[in-house]
Amino acid sequence: MSEYRTHTCGALRAENAGETVKLSGWIHRKRNLGSLCFIDLRDHYGITQCVVDSNSPLFSQIQDLRVESVIGVDGVVVIRESINPNLPTGEIEIKVSALRVYSKADILPFQIAMEDDTPEDIRLKYRFLDLRREKLHKNMLLRSKVIASMRRLMLEQGFIEYQTPILTASSPEGARDFLVPSRVNPGKFYALPQAPQQFKQLLMVSGFDKYFQIAPCFRDEDPRADRSPGEFYQLDMEMILPHKKMFLLFWKKL
Repeated sequence: MSEYRTHTCGALRAENAGETVKLSGWIHRKRNLGSLCFIDLRDHYGITQCVVDSNSPLFSQIQDLRVESVIGVDGVVVIRESINPNLPTGEIEIKVSALRVYSKADILPFQIAMEDDTPEDIRLKYRFLDLRREKLHKNMLLRSKVIASMRRLMLEQGFIEYQTPILTASSPEGARDFLVPSRVNPGKFYALPQAPQQFKQLLMVSGFDKYFQIAPCFRDEDPRADRSPGEFYQLDMEMILPHKKMFLLFWKKL
């Protein structure tokens, strides 16, 4: 058991009612109704509502905390009077009996719990805050799932994943190379690969049959709508053609 939590903020359900639990996370939202203070506690896995009664000595402590402060709470899981169908944890809440403050947040440069028109340069300056937003957080998780799915499907088809070098000789394709100075050879440079083309062809003529890679590619070109400027990842693959004549033609092209 972790010293910071017994469950994540996305794990508790109605069947956990009556259990004493420990959660940790960021204060996502805070709502003071006078007699009660509601806190939406957020971590990587979800959000759980916590409630502190105004008669509790913790009430004043909660009042002084800004959103995005990092806290830990102990309490009992109870069924909510007003169920939130939009949350997986919307049937329950935590009646807080103990509170630990791990880090107090300062005034934020923009809102985390809602989308706004914050300029991009501010969002990039505070990227660690921007990535806490729900939309971007889900985008990062989706990217991971897509890559995992691609890898699984390629392996199922008999492809083997290989990693090709990043520091290499220049091999111009459709854009300019990014260059890296060589420390041991002053005045000379490595190039970052625009694609793993030469390396995967070496694998093919070496007889590795089916190759794939989630490959980083570096191209010194103007940004496009579908990729970041300078670098992107692609699903790169190659396979030996089964027909002998076609394989010989493939060999001549190399």
